[in-house]
Amino acid sequence: MYNERNIANNIKETMKSMSWANYTITVVDDGSKKTDCISEARKVKDKRVRVVGYKDNMGKGYALKYGFGFIKARDDDLVVFLDSDLELHPRQIKEIIKIQNGKESLPEEAEVVIGSKKHPLSKVHYPLFRRFMSWIYQVIIHTLFDLRVKDTQVGLKIFRYGVLKEVFPKILVKRFAFDLELLVNINKLGYKIVEVPIKLDYKFASRINPRAVFYIWLDTTAIFYRLKILRYYDKSIG
Repeated sequence: MYNERNIANNIKETMKSMSWANYTITVVDDGSKKTDCISEARKVKDKRVRVVGYKDNMGKGYALKYGFGFIKARDDDLVVFLDSDLELHPRQIKEIIKIQNGKESLPEEAEVVIGSKKHPLSKVHYPLFRRFMSWIYQVIIHTLFDLRVKDTQVGLKIFRYGVLKEVFPKILVKRFAFDLELLVNINKLGYKIVEVPIKLDYKFASRINPRAVFYIWLDTTAIFYRLKILRYYDKSIG
């Protein structure tokens, strides 16, 4: 989370939506400045909720890796990434887990299931300019990485714990292209990625500006350089 004013209510809403599951919620404060998010989150007194954080804003990728370090699980257990603003409502977690053939867990052939705005059954309304920018970015991704994923950026993803344990040590991007680096490495290791429909209540909280576009492109080219030139991701990292 970063400057999320409704974090306590959002945690409670997530818990309500997860009443069917045995779960632990790890809330990571990514150096919030405008709001004392840690104090607000800790108002939710429940042993299933862990609140952690740090002083400086480091970016989404850093926050997720940091939070993952607090998780103790079996390789087959599920880890869910969910943005704290709840533009993607947590009730969709159960729907996504069951969506493949009505099963109660991820399908055996897919270790990763990600929400996709581009899925034909998704219910999404967001600006035409953002749709255009997203389309351009996905063309670039397909060309550079042969990653057959139509949407890498949705903030609702489900993984086997063992997949993240294997991949996270190789992830270097902290901010703008974290999702891409993560999925590129997962794809490189041969794990199957399945895209599923979502319902997105877009709140227009973020803006694409020239600076963000520049850093997204910079991170993307750096991932390509590490993958194709340095062969960095081929190395065994303990």
